[in-house]
Amino acid sequence: MEKLVWQMFILGTGNLENALTKGLGGVIFFTKDIQSETQFKNLISEIKSISLIKPFLAIDQEGGRVERTENIYPKRLSAKYAYENGTEFLQVQSKNLSKELCELGINLNFAPCIDVNTNPNNPIIGERAFANNPNDVIKGMEIFVQESRKQNVIPCVKHFPGHGDADKDSHLDLPQIDLCLDEMENIHIKPFKKAIENNIEMIMAAHLHCTCFDKNIIPASLSKNAIGYLRNRLNYNGVIISDDMFMKGVKDYSSLDAVIKGIEAGLDMFIFRESDSNTLEMIEKLVKIVEKDNSIKTKVLEANKRIEILKSKYL
Repeated sequence: MEKLVWQMFILGTGNLENALTKGLGGVIFFTKDIQSETQFKNLISEIKSISLIKPFLAIDQEGGRVERTENIYPKRLSAKYAYENGTEFLQVQSKNLSKELCELGINLNFAPCIDVNTNPNNPIIGERAFANNPNDVIKGMEIFVQESRKQNVIPCVKHFPGHGDADKDSHLDLPQIDLCLDEMENIHIKPFKKAIENNIEMIMAAHLHCTCFDKNIIPASLSKNAIGYLRNRLNYNGVIISDDMFMKGVKDYSSLDAVIKGIEAGLDMFIFRESDSNTLEMIEKLVKIVEKDNSIKTKVLEANKRIEILKSKYL
């Protein structure tokens, strides 16, 4: 059970050795971790050598505003500007971006961002979105996903159920999306539905409150209604991962409470950008809780099946 619980987490670098030997599911890398090609490849080799199970080696590499390789590679265009340059330009950029990640040893990219940027005052999405309408977002997504797969890099679409109408940054606060379900489905959920039809490997759930799913304030990432919609209405049986659990969008919960809520809602994995002592202790506590609680244990087993299927396909 310890191994099954640890596999549900992707942590940032730091105090990782113990976690990796217990079965940590993956590691996420940021700009600070990538100083040179040689240094980073050595870091990847070291992580692989001490990992109990094959880890996801993950990054946020969208292009433009969200890139982690700026110390070693020239920056690219954000999704909006790459898409506006034409589908051929986007295809070449997506191919080169994914090829670099593959050569570095990365096997999971938390991209593309398939939010539909309907709010011009959106403080966090903006140019990270391919467009402000779902059909163009779908075209951009399909190109990016296809090129990722060709380079054996797992694409993860984000941020379900859609961050495009937000007027707050979920790194700093919990945004509220106050749209009816029809509008959400016809605009913001539409690219996710198409991604699922195209057998998308992984979906990231957002820390934002959608009133169409929950009247009471709860992030969609921890909501049984929002995650249940993915599973039951859209019939998605791939891996669902949380956005970073250090973000202020989940600040109203302790990390342990938030993770338990997420598991109960149907999340398979969680990102914690810090592998600090508090995070590691929280996971140890979770192991003990899961061992005694059959309902959570069942959810953990289901999550691990989905994780293992994805890892067996790509890793």
